Amino acid sequence: MERPDDGPGRQQSRGRHGDGAGAFFTGVRLLAPGSRVRLPSDGGTPRCTTVWRPDPVPGDPARRFRVVLQAAVEYRTVLDPEVSCDLSGGLDSSTLALLAAAARPAAGHLNGVTVHPDDDTSGADLHYARLAAAHDPRIAHHLLPLGTEQLPYTDITTVPATDEPAPSTLARARLEYQLDWMKSEFGTRTHMTGDGGDSVLFVPPAHLADLLRHRRWARAVSEATGWARLRHTAVLPLLNDARRLAGVSRADALADLAHTVEGAVHPAGVDRGDVTWVPRLPMPPWITEKARSLLAGGLRRAAAEADPLPGLDLGPRVLVDDIRELARTAAADAQLADQQGVELHNPFLDAHVVDTVLRTELRSRPALYAYKPVLRRAMCRVLPPQLAARTTKGSFNTAHYTGMRANLPALTDLTEGYLAGLGIIEPGLLRTHLAQGAAGVPMPLAAIEQFLTTETWLHALHRAPALVWTREEHAHV
Repeated sequence: MERPDDGPGRQQSRGRHGDGAGAFFTGVRLLAPGSRVRLPSDGGTPRCTTVWRPDPVPGDPARRFRVVLQAAVEYRTVLDPEVSCDLSGGLDSSTLALLAAAARPAAGHLNGVTVHPDDDTSGADLHYARLAAAHDPRIAHHLLPLGTEQLPYTDITTVPATDEPAPSTLARARLEYQLDWMKSEFGTRTHMTGDGGDSVLFVPPAHLADLLRHRRWARAVSEATGWARLRHTAVLPLLNDARRLAGVSRADALADLAHTVEGAVHPAGVDRGDVTWVPRLPMPPWITEKARSLLAGGLRRAAAEADPLPGLDLGPRVLVDDIRELARTAAADAQLADQQGVELHNPFLDAHVVDTVLRTELRSRPALYAYKPVLRRAMCRVLPPQLAARTTKGSFNTAHYTGMRANLPALTDLTEGYLAGLGIIEPGLLRTHLAQGAAGVPMPLAAIEQFLTTETWLHALHRAPALVWTREEHAHV
């Protein structure tokens, strides 16, 4: 049950401006990356120290990646021999399924699940999922058709409370349906998903600035050319952006973004692929001045704090923030699954897997424009060749627009909810955008989906019973 990464609202590079003091709760601070916190027994001020840095290490990244990812999968298979796995037809979930099948006892089998529209069994994703399943006879391949009851946005206001807004909120009908079905069909208690692989294996465009800073001129030009072809843009502007980025600190980038957010303007020029510290944030017209001011204030606070990981190359430092956000939201998704009695695991987000990727030397980093070359090299003996050569993934765009149209009245009601009461959104303008999306008007849905996820999370928090804290005294023996 992979999160709806392929939906129209999903962005490859998420906003990375919240790792200063910002959090979803008053009085709660996010720990800095690579840090350890000690809570004094006398109730004094917590002490936070940095205990990890992703400094580069020599060696073959593909070999190291294979070792740690295989260990992560085998560990879960040992914990629960009846573990099941997504089998979406992509490289990530297929890799996990094949590794898990190989780690099982000789007499056992792995339950791999592929979801698909109930009226379509001919899609490319299903074709590649069948290839992966046929590659190892220990995989028991199950197809799960999805009907209109499992469309995105269905019954999202019934989502349970989690620590923060969970990305799978918008696909909760599909999530709960799949979990309940797996429990009923083959008693799933633990389930692995390939979610996280896209972000962990992604090379940020800021990598171009690292190449220029380290005087890798020829490689910088080559990779900028490949990236420009993918983005259908010119090469020289990309290189100019990379050159400018090489001289900009993370704090300055956050401060500049705060200025543009507060003014609701974007820097001059077109988006050429986010060769930046922080990607440009969408500022739809239904976002209020108050919301922009609050966001700008959070950015300025983050800019004022010292970077706990100074001296890293730009690419790994950007990726640290990206993966931290992904891992936090994956934990919220796991809380949703836990409500259904299933433990949800994301091996690509294991600490050792992430550490291995981030510690790759500059000379060994994959090309910016290449599609998961490290994974394909690492798993060349695991994946069937036809699947390993795949460079695309199916899209759920149609389902998202259909789901928005089917659930438009309920989504429209949310525009008069908690965020409107806080003065964060303009309800009338947002209703117009929702109606346009339901009508199939092409538009970036990332901001709309962030609103829906946050609004339904607030509904869940207010609906959940208040927590009652108790204190027990224990005598020392």
